[in-house]
Parts: sequence; structure tokens; C-alpha cells
Amino acid sequence: MGIGETYQIVNIAFEVLKFLIVIRVILSYFPHNPDGTIIRFIYDITEPVLSPLRRIIPMPASLPLDFSPIVAYILLEVLERALLQLMF
Repeated sequence: MGIGETYQIVNIAFEVLKFLIVIRVILSYFPHNPDGTIIRFIYDITEPVLSPLRRIIPMPASLPLDFSPIVAYILLEVLERALLQLMF
């Protein structure tokens, strides 16, 4: 496997994860069956990223919004750029 292929794999993995986080946020605005195959897949992939952030980021009682997807997206972007720069 060449350097270019490794770069693409890492880049695609991060992009897919960020895309799934955005899809999860959009899904949260609509009623859905959490046991559906696609929904379960999205939650299974994104929950390991979002869960630790939820424990760190307090949710204000006056504003019941989950900011963990925003923070996760930003952290994934920073991590992706740093990792790709270190690799290449």
C-alpha cells in the first residue's frame, strides 16, 4: 500500500465519520425508529466519539442542547489534519 492510498484511506475514514455525525444531528430533529438497521449503524459508529464528550461538556439546564456533535466535528477535523500532516 502506497503513501497516496494510505492518505486516501485516512481521509475517507474521517470524512465518513464526520458525515455520519451530521446525519445523526439531522435525524435527531425527526421522529425515527432507533432500532432501524441504518439508524442503529449510525448510532453504533458515532456513539464512541460522542459519548466521552457528553461526559466532559455540561448541558445547561436552561438550554437543553447537545453540543457534543459540534465539538466532535471540530476535534475530528483538527485530528485529521494533524494526522495527515504527520504522515506526509
